[in-house]
Amino acid sequence: MKNILKYFKPAILCAAMLVMVIASCQKDNYYEDGGKANPVFNGNMMQYLESNSKFDTIVQIVKLANLEDVFQNEKITFFCPTDEVVRRTIGNLQTNGLNRQLFDEGKDTLKVLSDVQSAVWRKYLMRYIFKGTYTLKDYPQLDFGLKAQYPGSFYYAYNNDLANIGVVYNPVNKVNYTGYRQLSISYIPDPSNPTYFIPAAVASSDIQPSNGVVHVLAISLGDNVPIGQTLTSIAGNNFGFGYDFNREVILNR
Repeated sequence: MKNILKYFKPAILCAAMLVMVIASCQKDNYYEDGGKANPVFNGNMMQYLESNSKFDTIVQIVKLANLEDVFQNEKITFFCPTDEVVRRTIGNLQTNGLNRQLFDEGKDTLKVLSDVQSAVWRKYLMRYIFKGTYTLKDYPQLDFGLKAQYPGSFYYAYNNDLANIGVVYNPVNKVNYTGYRQLSISYIPDPSNPTYFIPAAVASSDIQPSNGVVHVLAISLGDNVPIGQTLTSIAGNNFGFGYDFNREVILNR
């Protein structure tokens, strides 16, 4: 019996190792790229936004901006701000948001979203919308430290405002470009000076309703505070990237 076990021991060890490798591969396969979550949504983009409570305010803005038809029928890519972006933008009298600025100017503060003109909502929401459908793999590499080599690419938003979009390749164990991929979008306020930009990181990418792609934006923790290797700006937390939206609302009150 001992001789038989001795004879089969290497085979038994190999079989055990094979089971471990298969189990490990199955685990790796499950966790790779965020697991087996299905990115496809069975419905159009408007229906996707309406299905998720963190976009309740964005849904109202889409409707106020008269862009429902675009979100229901056109082929678009939407870099979606969350409701938190709108909350931070409007703020209250205790924060340095839009309502505080209106109060300091002696103007009526905003009580409901419809207090802002439809044309203003439309103008700034369109900064987040791009014609065509683009997932992460469709964008070129971007390295904020080596933009000459990896510049991303420039794209015109739905209202012809300029943006730089690219994929940041994170390092692993100090080996560059071997880690996870991050999608980044930067608004370019002045096309003649693309070196000044307002960057934002994508938190969830490649959500695919029937008529396009949604990339959900992250909230920045401060100016030039990166998320991974992706630069972010506190101004990216303001609706419309930066403070043009605030100034226009104030002028129209």
